[in-house]
Amino acid sequence: MDLTPLNIALMVLASTAAGLVDAIVGGGGLIMVPSLFGLFPQAVPATLLGTNKAASIWGTAWSAWQYAQRVKLPSARLMGALVATVLGSVVGAWLATRVPADRFRAALPVVLAAVWGYTLWRKDLGHTHLPHWSARTEALIATAIGGVIGFYDGVFGPGTGSFFVFALVRALGWDFLHASAAAKRLNFATNAAALAWFIPHGHVVWALALPMAAANVLGSSIGTRLALRHGAGFVRVAFLVVVGALICKTGFDAWMR
Repeated sequence: MDLTPLNIALMVLASTAAGLVDAIVGGGGLIMVPSLFGLFPQAVPATLLGTNKAASIWGTAWSAWQYAQRVKLPSARLMGALVATVLGSVVGAWLATRVPADRFRAALPVVLAAVWGYTLWRKDLGHTHLPHWSARTEALIATAIGGVIGFYDGVFGPGTGSFFVFALVRALGWDFLHASAAAKRLNFATNAAALAWFIPHGHVVWALALPMAAANVLGSSIGTRLALRHGAGFVRVAFLVVVGALICKTGFDAWMR
């Protein structure tokens, strides 16, 4: 990899922006992954993805900790979701080595457009935190969400954080702020599962990942404070903006192929 001072500086800027966006509603990979592939076109893709995970996991962890100080979550009910997320991610990663991602790439903009349209149509969606299931049922639904989206993250990945947020809002009746706080924990689990494979196989460039990690934590801190200060309505608007950008990006990628 061509680790010139300019390339490192550009990735530090990209990582800061990604941390900010990801802390609010997910979607930081929309910034980080294209930046890495654009600046280092000759690098092995697995190494770029591993370096991205090694940097972003720190911002995700910092954001999860900040949310935990201010947003009360039913941690016991999320334990099954965390386990299912990791298992789903591992199974998805294994399947990704055997099934081409083209089918996922083609379907993704359509699915994202449906999520975006539904959120825009339901103007009350995610404004108020109104869980409506029993503790047992909520835990089971959260576990199913973790398994399905964790599997998707292992197979393909783009928009994972945003899918977590939408699923928790729609299925559990949570507001966008609580859903975003929970999504950080689940995203941390998927990143950790991926790194358990990337690191032993040497697919992390630490000379780049470490300054990116510091920048990602900075951006994550800013993004989390903005979300906590402005509440669920702000996170909902950010969700629509980020998912709209994901639709454009994934639609363009699918069309180019």
